[in-house]
Amino acid sequence: MGRWEPGTRERLQDAALELFEYGYDNTTAAQIAQRAGTSKSTFFRHFADKREVLFAGTGEITDRAVAAIAGLPPGITAFDLVNEVLRAIIEVFDPAKRAWYGRRQAIVDHNPELRERDLLKRQSQNEAITTALREKGLDGLSLDLVVALIGLASHATYTRWIEAPDSQDVAALATDVLAELRTTTTTLIPAAATARPTSPGAGARPPVAP
Repeated sequence: MGRWEPGTRERLQDAALELFEYGYDNTTAAQIAQRAGTSKSTFFRHFADKREVLFAGTGEITDRAVAAIAGLPPGITAFDLVNEVLRAIIEVFDPAKRAWYGRRQAIVDHNPELRERDLLKRQSQNEAITTALREKGLDGLSLDLVVALIGLASHATYTRWIEAPDSQDVAALATDVLAELRTTTTTLIPAAATARPTSPGAGARPPVAP
């Protein structure tokens, strides 16, 4: 197949996923390329290593989040900011590949190396988002809170989306997640849930020795 054959990247991703489901550790870039009907050199023109096949969309997510932050108007509330960034991020979630993402996540969850790469990718995204927010004037606890909310909202939306039926709209899931976060941050915690457990007989006088 020619170097610029349309769909090469997608074929490599599909081939890698199929092979990883039979065993990630023993799968090589050459095997992925062969299954996709292309060459090993073509594989490395698209991906730095076999791990990157499963994380190819993370760069676009970061770019969209940073661009959304750069375009925010002054005086926006924290939750409106999170909403704008989340709406930009979910544009990356392709409904046609929802099942693919679900299979991908199962592979990541069962492989320590891939879980570590996943965490590093998320950390890199958070750092880029933090830098973009600082450039908009956020700092201190406000900055930390907004970064945390963006991370929680995007991760929860993604997780619910890959577990949902094919007909489930990701935008509706994002709306539900944001509503839940709003409720959680403004609802009083029941007293029973915050009471510290005490040891039996706490506060009572010790028995007097005979």
